[in-house]
Amino acid sequence: MTSAGPDVSVRVAWADDAAAIAALQLRAWPDLYAGAVPVDALPSGPEAEAAAAETWARSLARPADARNRVLVALERNRPTGFVVLTPAADPDCDPVADAEVVELVVAAADRGRGHGSRLLQAAAETLQADRFTRAVLWSVAADDALRAFLVGAGWAADGAHRRLDLTGDGTTVVSQVRLHTSLV
Repeated sequence: MTSAGPDVSVRVAWADDAAAIAALQLRAWPDLYAGAVPVDALPSGPEAEAAAAETWARSLARPADARNRVLVALERNRPTGFVVLTPAADPDCDPVADAEVVELVVAAADRGRGHGSRLLQAAAETLQADRFTRAVLWSVAADDALRAFLVGAGWAADGAHRRLDLTGDGTTVVSQVRLHTSLV
């Protein structure tokens, strides 16, 4: 006799998912920005989660563009990760043909269990349904794990890079590289 596998899925996020998405996001940022942003500069704690949840709820209830999408990975009914999709805004991108994966987050405790792959596949299918032909994603340059995951899924660096000055005074700068994949 074999046992059934875990109940896992990906679906479009609802406004009711806002608190879970905010918690996942704020808990992921210290790992994502390790070494680039001082931990105490990142929002954390119940007040920050409540404020982020409110922002997420508004965004999920009324997206600014019909092609702005948030997908959430679930194990049973527990959110384990999310992906944010939107038309690409880079000057060298075509917002009709190019989409951007703005954020791809899987809870640290849930990594290596297929949630990221399911999110990436669902994101590609959603973007194809919205008639995008290419997707781009900006990755922190030092995030070797994310880049390796994306390259393994068929993404590649496209040569674009940028430095984001998060504080405006040059004290907190994040270097990023852009990866892309064809959706056709």
